[in-house]
Amino acid sequence: MPPAQVEAPAPPRTRYVVDGHLTFAPVGTTAADALRFTEAAEGRMALLLFPSPTPAEIDDLAAAWGLHPLLVEDLQHAGQRPKLERYGDVLFLVVRSARYVDEAEDVDILEFHVVVRGEAIAVLCQDGRWIDGSDESQLPGGPDGPPADESTLLDDEDLLRLGPEAVLYRLLDAVVDGYAPVLRGLSVDKEQIERQVFGGDAAVTERIYRLSQEVIDLQHATSSLTDVLDSLRRGFERYGIPEALQSYLQDVADHLARVDARVEVLRDALSQILSVNATLVGQRQNEDMKKISGWAAILFAPTLIGAIYGMNFDHMPETHWALGYPLALAAMVAFGVVLYVVFKRKRWM
Repeated sequence: MPPAQVEAPAPPRTRYVVDGHLTFAPVGTTAADALRFTEAAEGRMALLLFPSPTPAEIDDLAAAWGLHPLLVEDLQHAGQRPKLERYGDVLFLVVRSARYVDEAEDVDILEFHVVVRGEAIAVLCQDGRWIDGSDESQLPGGPDGPPADESTLLDDEDLLRLGPEAVLYRLLDAVVDGYAPVLRGLSVDKEQIERQVFGGDAAVTERIYRLSQEVIDLQHATSSLTDVLDSLRRGFERYGIPEALQSYLQDVADHLARVDARVEVLRDALSQILSVNATLVGQRQNEDMKKISGWAAILFAPTLIGAIYGMNFDHMPETHWALGYPLALAAMVAFGVVLYVVFKRKRWM
């Protein structure tokens, strides 16, 4: 029986940078080739993009770059919150971008893993929806936000001369800026929900719960990313980060702080809307119960009269009285009218 053939890993999309100038890597350049390119001379950098990394591609990257087994395990498994870890001279970063899908009122979260070793940086899209220059709807920033493809990450020669950290910070900037259109979409949904709540729409509760879940998912991405930026800033002096990049990251942190505050306000607003909706639903139920109770009381009086005179006893007053039947009907109607007037004045009807 012939041995099973193992499919060779596809080479990543690789771009080279020499003294800040972008050049294209030869077709078929591997992760090992990119690392050797950066180590061959000063002022060189390589960016590797994995649009939809397979286990074989990750294993090839790990072998070429000598990655720690724990780091490789993280690369093989998506669904992680933003975090920053260092394994010797290797920096590992998890970031989560977001885009708003208006048709489904959904926040689409995309997870990216970033590995930096020396002057080489690899970006892996764990959701398998990385970008194609012709389809900006798949970009981390969304159709309304800044794209984060290689043309954006590598378009500033002055920053690129500062090393792979410049690419990393540009990616973080694109991710944070991409949160803005998401918040705009969620805010519009919140305003629509407010109108539904005060309009008495019975289906609004489910919409509030769904939107709250989307806001919580976004908050998980933004709050965890705040910790990542704090970790990067704490390493400025230790790793000799240029002052220009320090200022750049500080600007990203300021933008993220505003985003995080807006997400918190939005979550609190939805919580208040849910409470208001519950109160209004309770009030409407009370009004319904008043009406039900009022009609039950109105029907109870003639039912009581009819029940008494419907008993089959020989000796009952007015049983053989000629006017007994019409007077009994009149009493039923009179009781009903009186009770209706009373409940109407009390606004139960």
